[in-house]
Amino acid sequence: MPVTTPGRTAVPGPTWETLCRVRRGPDSLTVMRDETIGSFLTRLAARSAAPGGGAVGALHAAQAAALLAMVARFSDGPRYDAETVGRVRAAADGLADEGVGLAVADSAAFEKVIAAYGLPRDTPEAQAARSDAIADAMAGAARPPADLMAASLRLVGLAEELLPVANKNVISDIAAAAAAISAAAVTAALNIEANLTSIKDPALAEELAATAALADGVTDRAGRVVAAIREEIAQ
Repeated sequence: MPVTTPGRTAVPGPTWETLCRVRRGPDSLTVMRDETIGSFLTRLAARSAAPGGGAVGALHAAQAAALLAMVARFSDGPRYDAETVGRVRAAADGLADEGVGLAVADSAAFEKVIAAYGLPRDTPEAQAARSDAIADAMAGAARPPADLMAASLRLVGLAEELLPVANKNVISDIAAAAAAISAAAVTAALNIEANLTSIKDPALAEELAATAALADGVTDRAGRVVAAIREEIAQ
């Protein structure tokens, strides 16, 4: 979920103090991996701080990975490049699981931000401790989207690798995966950028800014995959 500092939101909405009072049950993070789609969407639509855009972006990546794994499994047999297909399938299976893990990690990181904003600030010492805790939590909240960007880079590479050797009957699913990869990368970049101004470590901020800038390359490559598939389908 994007994390911004108080006063930066253009549209009126709940304050950070309000968000800090919106707490979810203790099992809410552990249920994400196994809950139904309907249950997740209900929680996503609720007036609660998490899950949010970060979790959705991670699930875009997970679904893209699952689609690539599915296409790879339809591309078996002597007519196909077994080595490439097997490598893509194994990597995609791993990234599908990683994507779900990143969705959970994003929500967990945002919970820490909420907890930091909820710390007392009734003395100068408490205010300083709260400020430090918020900065640390913001830095932590930028890590899942940075990891999501790395996953998106690996996924678009898998899509590019799989397309030339894939079963032509299911290449539209590679296009669907590429679109989801693009969405994951853009979401990751936005969430990183939303945290940058709250990160006090200049080196970390620079590293994260460079990571966010990778989104344009991912979306360009994903777009070329989609364009190639649309051209092939039209023939």
